[in-house]
Amino acid sequence: MNENEKPLNFIEKIIEEDLASGKVSSVQTRFPPEPNGYLHIGHAKSIVLNFGLAEKYNGQCNLRFDDTNPEKEEIEYVDSIKQDVEWLGYKWNGDVHFTSDYFDQLYDWAVTLIKEGKAYVCDLNQEEMREYRGNLKEAGKDSPYRDRSVEENLDLLMRMRDGEFEDGKRSLRVKIDMAHPNMQMRDPVIYRIKNMEHHQTGDKWHIYPSYDYAHGQGDAIEGVTHSVCTLEFVEHRPLYEWFIENLPVPSEPHQYEFSRLNVNYSVTSKRKLKQLVDENIVKGWDDPRMPTISGMRRRGFTAKSIRDFVESTGVTKVDGVVDVSQLEFSVREDLNNVAPRAMCVMNPLKVTLWNVPEDMTEYLTAPLHPQNEEMGTRTLIFDREIFIDKADFQEEGNKKYKRLVIGKRVRLRNAYVIEADEAIKDGNGEIIEVKARIIEDTLGKNPEDGIKPKGVIHWVSALQNVDCEVRIYDRLFNDIAPDAGGKDFMEALNPSSLEVLTGCKGEISLMNPKADVPYQFEREGYFFLDSDSVIDAHEENEKLIFNKTIGLRDTWESK
Repeated sequence: MNENEKPLNFIEKIIEEDLASGKVSSVQTRFPPEPNGYLHIGHAKSIVLNFGLAEKYNGQCNLRFDDTNPEKEEIEYVDSIKQDVEWLGYKWNGDVHFTSDYFDQLYDWAVTLIKEGKAYVCDLNQEEMREYRGNLKEAGKDSPYRDRSVEENLDLLMRMRDGEFEDGKRSLRVKIDMAHPNMQMRDPVIYRIKNMEHHQTGDKWHIYPSYDYAHGQGDAIEGVTHSVCTLEFVEHRPLYEWFIENLPVPSEPHQYEFSRLNVNYSVTSKRKLKQLVDENIVKGWDDPRMPTISGMRRRGFTAKSIRDFVESTGVTKVDGVVDVSQLEFSVREDLNNVAPRAMCVMNPLKVTLWNVPEDMTEYLTAPLHPQNEEMGTRTLIFDREIFIDKADFQEEGNKKYKRLVIGKRVRLRNAYVIEADEAIKDGNGEIIEVKARIIEDTLGKNPEDGIKPKGVIHWVSALQNVDCEVRIYDRLFNDIAPDAGGKDFMEALNPSSLEVLTGCKGEISLMNPKADVPYQFEREGYFFLDSDSVIDAHEENEKLIFNKTIGLRDTWESK
């Protein structure tokens, strides 16, 4: 094996064995999300794995929506999922598929099961069904409706389909074994009555198939060779195989399970994420604090960084939790390579350079990326009045403070060395301005008198700059495992997960920022133009909002 090649994971080994033995002639996978919410970081692993396997082995990957529960599904979720998959860099095979495309076939196969004496209509309600089901220590008992005649079952199923009965009145179950050690095999329900419209089929159906019934058959119809899912479906595999064996399906797919991706300091339950949205804890599914793919995209994470992170976690059969710092590392690594540089002062403090003529304007050139000349340069405007960050000035400092101090020098990033002379204060003793002077002939040079600056700080022209709002995001939860062990995840919310800074001043190159380009604000971190921004030809209507994607280094552990 080439030293640059990664070892095969267990699914890749299976695929290569299947191809070599002739068990399959080509690879067909699928990504089958339920459209009942936006995708999160856990789904990203399934996307990368399923599409990646097809890509690696010159196969195909379908996008199929598991739309068997119209009660929780919406077109909004369908559209968002398609956008997420494409943004991550993948293209599905052919048209988008829906499990609802197969509702007629699934119904016909249900009729086949009834005719073969393998399915029956049951009148037990959910509570009664749980009682009859037994538990891990005790076998279940047969439903009193298990021995209905084929004719009665066919008649009842047709009337269920036509909307004659109210929700939950009856269900269709398959006859397997009420004493089976696997609870999934104790006469599972394959159809429930739900008298509601479906986003794809309208009011045609009043019964909808269960996931376990529909999923494997969808795989078989589409010719899926390797049906990859997460470990919680291990116990469902015998049922998956039972349907394949007992129905006249056109192919025989096989299910393989891998460990799901869990990241600390987050929750990935769609129900809990929806609760955050519904209770206005966050501003929508794409809030930059959310672990959703759309939230990470809006915050400024790159598709490559997410793919790199997912691949770094590996594909195993052992569940675990990945530290969120591993994700953040991947984000920093990619952004450092691709983000053009700019300067933005978050908390402006005016500095007047008294030894510069009032009408002087100088145009300086700075690289867009210090390690990538091909990215080009940008123009900085240097005037008599500039803004620096308030945190970068003190009247008195110590040896550790490497910024501007009265009587001391600093270098302005990509510009001159300056020395502070005086602090101007208002009536409350607040510093509102600093008087300083340029040390001449220090553009790209050290002072001729040999007194070197203490540090380097960023700045912008006070006369020509870009006004913007900056949103500083932190982790949404303070608890490393917000919902573990029955904890109320809402009690672990971080009250400081969002700080909004207004009146920030960016360099003039940010006047027309690109919506899909991440920026490194020098000394501050990585930032991304938020979708709430308004970029208008009329200056008075323009509103620029930048999200802080991530800091230049991990500071969480020091908090």
